[in-house]
Amino acid sequence: MLDLQKYTCLGSALRDALDRFAGETCVIEADRDREKTRLTYSDFTEMATPLTRALEDADLDAGDRAAIIMTNQSKWLISAYAIFYCGGVLVPLDYKLTAAEHLQLLAHSKAKVLIVEYYLWRAIMQAPEFQDIKTKLVLVTEAPLGADLAGAFRWENFRRKGAPDFVMRQRHDVACIVYSSGTGGRPKGCVLTHENYLEQCRALTAWYPFWPGVRYLSILPTNHAIDFMVGFIGPFMCGACVVHLRTLRPEFVRDAFVRYRISYVALVPMIVKNLERGLRAKFDELPSWKRMILDRMIALNRIATRRKPHVRLSRLLLAQVHRAFGGELLALITGGAFMEPSTMQFFYDLGVPVVNGYGLTEAGTALTLNDLRPFRADTVGKPLPGVELRILNPDGEGIGEVAARSKTLMSHYLDDPELTLETIVDGWLLTGDLGRFDERGHLQLFGRKKNMIVSEGGKNVYPEDIENVFDGLPVKEYCVLAANYVWPRKELGGEMLAIVLRLEQGQKFDGKLLEEIMARNQRLPDYKRVHAHVIWEKDFPRTASMKIKRQQLAEDIGKSVEREAMVEL
Repeated sequence: MLDLQKYTCLGSALRDALDRFAGETCVIEADRDREKTRLTYSDFTEMATPLTRALEDADLDAGDRAAIIMTNQSKWLISAYAIFYCGGVLVPLDYKLTAAEHLQLLAHSKAKVLIVEYYLWRAIMQAPEFQDIKTKLVLVTEAPLGADLAGAFRWENFRRKGAPDFVMRQRHDVACIVYSSGTGGRPKGCVLTHENYLEQCRALTAWYPFWPGVRYLSILPTNHAIDFMVGFIGPFMCGACVVHLRTLRPEFVRDAFVRYRISYVALVPMIVKNLERGLRAKFDELPSWKRMILDRMIALNRIATRRKPHVRLSRLLLAQVHRAFGGELLALITGGAFMEPSTMQFFYDLGVPVVNGYGLTEAGTALTLNDLRPFRADTVGKPLPGVELRILNPDGEGIGEVAARSKTLMSHYLDDPELTLETIVDGWLLTGDLGRFDERGHLQLFGRKKNMIVSEGGKNVYPEDIENVFDGLPVKEYCVLAANYVWPRKELGGEMLAIVLRLEQGQKFDGKLLEEIMARNQRLPDYKRVHAHVIWEKDFPRTASMKIKRQQLAEDIGKSVEREAMVEL
């Protein structure tokens, strides 16, 4: 791995990595069962150089902003490298946003350049707001020859001969403007520096190093903070390989694990949960004698890995399970939303650790991570090297707002000094998350500060804390909301907690499900118990990182369902 302390910017570090690991494979791109692209670091340089020279000739200067809207692919990484080489500022946008949202963020970021996939550019051109676009240069990937691009250029043809001039940037210069997954009517552009990324990469690889031969399966969008770091910057600094899939259909994802012998993959908790359900279903289909052997091997592995993982032993004891994951999987990486402890424990017992962490866009990628020494399913781990955390105004149980300080914290919110001053106070980032430290220094989270409910008895109640008790409830989705949050009342007291249920297709709310809810409810102290349920017929709105948009869900329910529709338990 490169010594990142010696570098002042991502561009120079990436340039040296391409040279140092020239013969190693850096990117593999597959479409269904066919491999489309395989690049060495040397190949990557050859593809990026003429694009970089063309951007330079088009006057992409130091500090100019260039946005990328693309699905995960090699052209995303090549384009990002070219932008950094020119000294530009990268604006990675979520391809899942609407055309109107893309145009809003392009305007807010004042992007001079846009690199965009053809089908996304067509949608943008058709949006009413397109007439106001100010972006000067647009490059469109995979556009058919002769297609009307409204003055844009085909990415594949935008090339110039000759070596570009490298533009050096300093550590405190802006590297990226990343829009928070919570972006709504008020865009929150997190301004992140080169130092933020270099220090984040150093901290993460100190605990989980990559090396040539490691293969990372890139499934989360590359614009996402986790995948940008773990699926681009981290692997490239270490000479590892990133595998992109042009489809995320489960059968092709499963095939990729085996075909490419994947070492790491980052997944949102929802996908990890779906993997668990699939494995449990397969285990249930086994003949009784095979299931008995499997259960014994899992029990043995649980004992052997109590203090720390033993990869070789786990692969020996549970060989068939590990072969299904390609035989080289070291860990699943997750974050961005709550991860059910039972799911983490399930995979750990199979010898597949789930590395759970906690972070937010404003802090780069991660603030804490489980170091697996020992494995803990009930926390989000310890602060990473260089990260300071403290709990503000803790209550009697030690729970208060988590504040963070490190070299990975954003510089500010773009063009929003007021929000910046509210969020970063005396160098400390106020996360808005509620947590406490246990006796071993692990951070436990209890929800968002703004979601906190005060019961009639004056007790603080956190919806996410209650939801933990309903872990594994046999429904598609669920969450806990306060009735007064959904149907606001101008009075104090009379609060009622309700569990909102999104049932599976064809599922009915029957006596069995009611009994399950009641049984779990009894585990809670009186002031935390759910008093009613609401059936919701639509999928919950979620952010790009798959967190439930509680405020939007509450507003949607409040508009469509009367308070009297709650059914008391």
